[in-house]
Amino acid sequence: MKKNNLKVCYFGTYERKYSRNETIKLGLYSRGIKIIECSWDIWEGKEHKSKISKINFLIKLPFVYLYLFLKYFLIEKHDIIFVPYPGHIDVFIAKLLSILKKKPLVFDAFLSLYDSMVNDRKIVKKKSLLAKFLYFIDKYSCKLADIVLLDTMEHIKYFSRELNIKKEKFRRVWIGANEKIFYPRKVKKYDKFTVVFHGKFIPLQGIDNILYAAKFCKDINFKLIGDGQLYEDMVSFSKKLKLENVEFLGFMEKEQIAIELSKAHIGLGIFGTTDKAKRVIPNKAYEVMAVGLPLITGNSPAAREILVNKKHCILCKMGSGKAIANAILLLKNNEKLRKYISVEGHKLFSNLFSTEAIGKLVEKIILELL
Repeated sequence: MKKNNLKVCYFGTYERKYSRNETIKLGLYSRGIKIIECSWDIWEGKEHKSKISKINFLIKLPFVYLYLFLKYFLIEKHDIIFVPYPGHIDVFIAKLLSILKKKPLVFDAFLSLYDSMVNDRKIVKKKSLLAKFLYFIDKYSCKLADIVLLDTMEHIKYFSRELNIKKEKFRRVWIGANEKIFYPRKVKKYDKFTVVFHGKFIPLQGIDNILYAAKFCKDINFKLIGDGQLYEDMVSFSKKLKLENVEFLGFMEKEQIAIELSKAHIGLGIFGTTDKAKRVIPNKAYEVMAVGLPLITGNSPAAREILVNKKHCILCKMGSGKAIANAILLLKNNEKLRKYISVEGHKLFSNLFSTEAIGKLVEKIILELL
């Protein structure tokens, strides 16, 4: 660990166990940066935020922010205030504190609430009051922060264009993964050629396309880990397609997911056709590369920012089950290419997406701001 005198106040209601937050925190630790927490994890034990009681949440929130506001004046001295994801509302309190204490404010927006809930998941109607509120929160949480972190340049372009904020305010920080959990394990592979997907079953993942691919790959096993918004729909769709080579494994802890990936032959990314799907490189892509598994994911503008086809992964047409199937069969029938992608993908992960690499990136942003 590098010795460092920097002290960062982690402020807000962020989800401590969320991969993005965990990776950045471990990265800062690896740089010797001290993290002082002024937080209340209101998401603890809640795997799916959409299932939280909205009334109980709104009643609780004022008391949470009063607690955080008062607690902030009792913590030790620090150099900056850092608001992790999902801290879009937290920023409004953090900005007041940053003014009072004259501290720079960094906000890890990670995603747009409006884009996720209105455009991508379609949980909120476009012209509703809630949609307008989400847009307001997106815009002014970013305006109030001194620096805003996002995961891809495509996301930065979207935020800048839609919120009318100069690109100079944003910084790209890859999502990465925790290599203490996701690493190459020496475990026995499944006897039958196996493909694994893990996720929260949301539209941008394009799980219906994966199921279509399974129809073209009847001698290959497909294991789908996780649950969420579209879980029941996808189980029904699998039955409709009469797929006997698809297994839904349900929710798993990260350690279990890492083991399942290690036993498989290929890991899958995302293949949806929503606009947001084109702007992100998902957690699962980094985690697949971290365990040294060959990755197949959608050929999106975001993926092309850093991933090279047939070197770090196979990039295939988004929204096409046939394209996914062809990519799977290509790797199944070409062991040499499979091993090459495994090695190069893991090498890229180690160089750019490990917790230490992410820590260096965030440290550099903090030092520039100071």
